Amino acid sequence: MEAVPQKAIHRTRFQRHGPPRRHNPSNLRYPSLTPCENFTTGYASFLSLQFLALTESWITPDNTATPAAISSSFSFSHTPWPSGRGGPLGCFLDELDTLLSSFPEDGTPLILLGDFNIHLDASHRQFVATWKKHGVPFIHADPEPKFKEKYFTQVLDHFNFNSMGNGTYDQRYLIADQYWKNGHGPIFFYTGNEGDIWEFASNSGFISELAAEQGALVIFAEHRYYGKSLPFGKDSFNIPEVGLLTVEQALADYAVMITELKQQLGAATCPVIVFGGSYGGMLSVYMRLRYPNIVAGALAASAPILSTAGMGDSTQFFQDVTSDFERYSSACRDAVRGAFLQLENLAQHEDYRAIQSGFSLCKTPAGGSDIHQLKGLLRNAFTLMAMLDYPYSTHFMGSLPANPVKVACDTMLSGAELLRALRDTVGIVYNSTGELTCFDLYTLYVECADPTGCGLGLNSLAWDYQACTEVELCYESNNVSDMFPPLPFTEQDRERYCTQRWGVVPRPGWLKTQFWGDALSTASNIIFSNGDLDPWANGGIRKSLSPSLIAINISEGAHHLDLRGSNEADPVSVIEARRKESEIIAQWVKTERRKSL
Repeated sequence: MEAVPQKAIHRTRFQRHGPPRRHNPSNLRYPSLTPCENFTTGYASFLSLQFLALTESWITPDNTATPAAISSSFSFSHTPWPSGRGGPLGCFLDELDTLLSSFPEDGTPLILLGDFNIHLDASHRQFVATWKKHGVPFIHADPEPKFKEKYFTQVLDHFNFNSMGNGTYDQRYLIADQYWKNGHGPIFFYTGNEGDIWEFASNSGFISELAAEQGALVIFAEHRYYGKSLPFGKDSFNIPEVGLLTVEQALADYAVMITELKQQLGAATCPVIVFGGSYGGMLSVYMRLRYPNIVAGALAASAPILSTAGMGDSTQFFQDVTSDFERYSSACRDAVRGAFLQLENLAQHEDYRAIQSGFSLCKTPAGGSDIHQLKGLLRNAFTLMAMLDYPYSTHFMGSLPANPVKVACDTMLSGAELLRALRDTVGIVYNSTGELTCFDLYTLYVECADPTGCGLGLNSLAWDYQACTEVELCYESNNVSDMFPPLPFTEQDRERYCTQRWGVVPRPGWLKTQFWGDALSTASNIIFSNGDLDPWANGGIRKSLSPSLIAINISEGAHHLDLRGSNEADPVSVIEARRKESEIIAQWVKTERRKSL
């Protein structure tokens, strides 16, 4: 838990006289502030207090008194309710709403809540929504998970007894038990996706917050062939060794790990809920479908289980990327499209020196293949900014500022010459430190079987192979429904590339056959969360399919924003989404526990 700044720590109390009247402060009394002597005991336990707000001079707009002076003169108090613990939350919220409504619009109220024992459970999340409604800043004390890195002896090939015998490899996982009600609390298991598992653990704070509420054990498992979980070490991406990189093998890894760790930890009857974002969210869905005997429920955030199974329109993705920028400003969209048109005109006239100068490239393009690479690099930057359009700065899949789509559009519309504006805009992604003096086309971006980008390094090799086998990503831009140059990627293009690169022929429709596509009516206990700002959202489930197959749409959410830890900049829509997810998961755990009695 973060240390509490040692200033303006007060107990905020208030009392209403007469019937409730919204937006009318005349029925509220202002006695004196009292120091919150009991505050420390109120937040000493992670489960006791998960909400902080700091107080400043909020009495009147012209009040310039210091917090210390205010503490001896003014306050807002409330008398105890008959229950002796503050009374029903609904009544409290009504009075809080009235209190916050009474502040002048040009005031800056920052209030500390002491000894209210506010949890992040289903009911008290209403408090946060009320607070945010009035635009009052707050600081949320996130529970800091204490992960231990461990390795699990995993079977190399779960489905062929001859190819590898009983060969094994070391699969990395992270475990945090500080919140766990030993042997009783649920197990929250993150189905690792295409990257280093620490990256996902560091950017999925909601799982730890939920574990603190529900007394859960937290496990983040690394996907085979990613991070340090390389079955054949440096030879893992050779042919045929790479052939054991499949969705089915990864799911079996997780099933075996969960089963054996439960036995080792004395947690045989503890319900398991799986979590995942993006491809990890797809894996969480698949775990619930394939191993319902092991997994009681799944939270699949931003999981494009339809589009990656070859279902839907191949132009939808880049159309949705464009929509994010268009939503901010249609002039932004037009500027990007105009910049690409200028690039195309220069390329047609083979004016490669002008292109090198305009984009500050390290080398002068030599022909069409370099121009194709440049277009892919430019488009990829917009893809990342749309996906990661969070309301605060992040260091996930790179370093981006808060609201990167806004920053990008402001840069595009800065008045600079269009090619240079486009260069500066993609520099938000590729040159966040400002240290690069030129852009190297082939080190900043690698073209692969995923037109949305595979990333760099060994992890990019693993994802490229998966995009060549089971995961279908035939997305393309056309400059009609989107703002990007025409860059087709058909099934024929995919087959040609994958045959040459990996010696494999893709199997279109395999994921749909294996994991049901949209025919999910017989499944249960899955949450499909998607953000309206996320270009992957329309490739997933946007409507609830049954009372237990629940779609949660987040109006102001980017790529799996709901899995990230609480932040004071969070929109109300994601706070509400997390509240719903918390309630549903708690009910799943309760139901599953009854089965073991």
